[in-house]
Amino acid sequence: MTTLTPQKPAIPSQDRAIRSRTRRDDTGWQQLVDAVRESGQYSTRAEAESVTRIVLSALGGHVVGEERVDLARALPEEAARVVASQIPATRELAAAEFVDSVATRIDGATPATARWDVSSVLSVLPSLVGDALITRILTQLPPGYALLFGRAELTPAE
Repeated sequence: MTTLTPQKPAIPSQDRAIRSRTRRDDTGWQQLVDAVRESGQYSTRAEAESVTRIVLSALGGHVVGEERVDLARALPEEAARVVASQIPATRELAAAEFVDSVATRIDGATPATARWDVSSVLSVLPSLVGDALITRILTQLPPGYALLFGRAELTPAE
């Protein structure tokens, strides 16, 4: 006959810390989705959340190295999981190709609506993760992505 040993109860302070961290992460995700909803003028939170997941998933495949690690660290936990779970892309996509790839993931999307969706998500990231990290990310992406992040794309004069 096997006897069950009672499990050690969680230490209240550890339990509170875990619940607090989970709430902060949930709140961070909710704030991100709400910012995307406002930026993209989506009628429902569910639509904004879906677009956020799709765009971050696409971005996660194209940001690599330290920038990917730092992006995941700076994002709320749920968003970090979406970015970090992506397999790195085998080839770089120009900004227009990136938008087209997102369009294929959204039911009924056109290149124009996908550009709106991508910009609605990416343009809220600088205030969340910082301009310095966005600048580093942009240096590793092909030209054209800055506009998707809500920045002017300046090119040096020849």
